[in-house]
Amino acid sequence: MAGRFARSLVLARASWSVIRADKELLWLPVLSVLALMLLVGSFVAPAVALGAFDAAVATGDPPAGFALVAFVFYVLAYFVALFFNTALVGAAMIRMDGGNPTLRDGLAIARSRAGRIFGYAVIAATVGLLLQALEERVGWVGRFVIKLVGVAWTLATFLVVPVLVTRDVGPIDAVKASAALLRETWGENLIGTVGLGMAFVVAYLVVLLAGGGLILLAIKAGLPFMAIVTLLLALVALVALSTLQATMQGVYSAALYRHATEPGRPFAGFTPELMAVAFKPKG
Repeated sequence: MAGRFARSLVLARASWSVIRADKELLWLPVLSVLALMLLVGSFVAPAVALGAFDAAVATGDPPAGFALVAFVFYVLAYFVALFFNTALVGAAMIRMDGGNPTLRDGLAIARSRAGRIFGYAVIAATVGLLLQALEERVGWVGRFVIKLVGVAWTLATFLVVPVLVTRDVGPIDAVKASAALLRETWGENLIGTVGLGMAFVVAYLVVLLAGGGLILLAIKAGLPFMAIVTLLLALVALVALSTLQATMQGVYSAALYRHATEPGRPFAGFTPELMAVAFKPKG
């Protein structure tokens, strides 16, 4: 475990070196969140205006067509998230190939693949809703099995976005290619190396504990204004960490794809020696 965590920190530093060279990449997760907020508003506002929520509360049942609307929302939400993730991965790959990407470059890559992204969004939304529906209808053993299936799906599709960025294939072939790359290269080691998020868990805990402690102290001292300011600062810190994590995950997936398809080739931020250590065979 300690070795995996140490390798994750090394990869985190390498991912950060790419972001440091192209800080505009940090805007892509922010734009993704803003777009998702607009999407939610575009669904919630008409529902409120039409009294759909009041009708659901009065009857105890969702209104007619709710399932279809929910599916459409899921697909569009997946599409938004995938669109900006594709832009992020595309820009990161330009940097890794020695280029100097701009925000416009990443968005142009995503726009050129919008149809494929939408196709994969339909697949991902369908699988997600199906697993959720099954989980609600089975016992605890069934729920455990379905969660394992969900984990397997997540791992199998881990490299779908880099595949869509670099190959002229449709969404189904992208899923197949992602699963094949995972199986043929470092497969099981991925579970340990995606511990990139472990570094952020520590950071989140520090912010939550420090922020919570300061808020309690401010309340006990009779300083409500300071408590509110501290709460706002903690929320800003959490959003900033979330943005950084999303950006580093995108860079990380691009690096994994490059290593899987072109082992031994050096690219910006990630040396062959680093990748060889990060994905060394289990022994």
